Amino acid sequence: MTPNTAVPNITLNNGVEIPQLGFGVFQVPPEETQRIVEDALEAGYRHIDTAAAYRNEAAVGAAIAATGIPREGIFITTKLRNGEQGMAREAFRNSCRELGVDYVDLYLIHWPVPSRNLFPEAWKAMETLHADGEIRAIGVSNFLADHLDTLLQSADVVPAVNQFELHPTFQQSELAAKSRSLGIAVEAYSPLGQGADLNAEPVATAAEKYGVSPAQVVLAWHLSHGTIVIPKSANSARMRDNLAAAGVVLTTEEISGITALESGARIGSDPAVAAHSQM
Repeated sequence: MTPNTAVPNITLNNGVEIPQLGFGVFQVPPEETQRIVEDALEAGYRHIDTAAAYRNEAAVGAAIAATGIPREGIFITTKLRNGEQGMAREAFRNSCRELGVDYVDLYLIHWPVPSRNLFPEAWKAMETLHADGEIRAIGVSNFLADHLDTLLQSADVVPAVNQFELHPTFQQSELAAKSRSLGIAVEAYSPLGQGADLNAEPVATAAEKYGVSPAQVVLAWHLSHGTIVIPKSANSARMRDNLAAAGVVLTTEEISGITALESGARIGSDPAVAAHSQM
């Protein structure tokens, strides 16, 4: 098993390197996760993104153990469950036990849950874990501009990553620009959007021109902006196709045409109002 060396790394604000194209396991059933993650690692992925709320950390850990790939050869991201923001240290340690690891490469606050306002407290606990070497990089997910402002009022460590919904028809360009201006890397979930993204004329035209899939074109668009992306698929052939997007180079005009697809079409919940207390 050799990793796909065509996938570039992004250097985070603390010097840690993260593979720019990873594999996500959101909504992957726990009973299927080990097989699917083993397939992803076999395909060449070396960045796996999970979360306590996905309830499949143990299966991710089992897959990693089964492959025999050295721990340092795989970048593992997991996330703090919303209902555990007041006990972040304990929640992190439980995730490590589930994953079967003694450190995590990137740990994120999953949602800000502004109605509870516990994320600054959680961040302080994460800063301590980071300082102790149990987490290589700490970051946030679904944080809007005002959430970042609130966090930075008391933070000693600037988040390394802000992971949020981003695809051609919902780009959150102002949030992406603000994150990057602060030295925070942008990571896209739901990077392929829905049908409107994959069936759009600029995407279809580029796919035909290069003999690749529309998904590969959209992922190449993300990569061209320096965005970290974590597509998911249960199909091993599609996993490999997605990974091969790292080798697709779009022209400036093609990138601009896809960028022009912005329509404000959010797929997921709005972090400004989402409570997600069940997660």
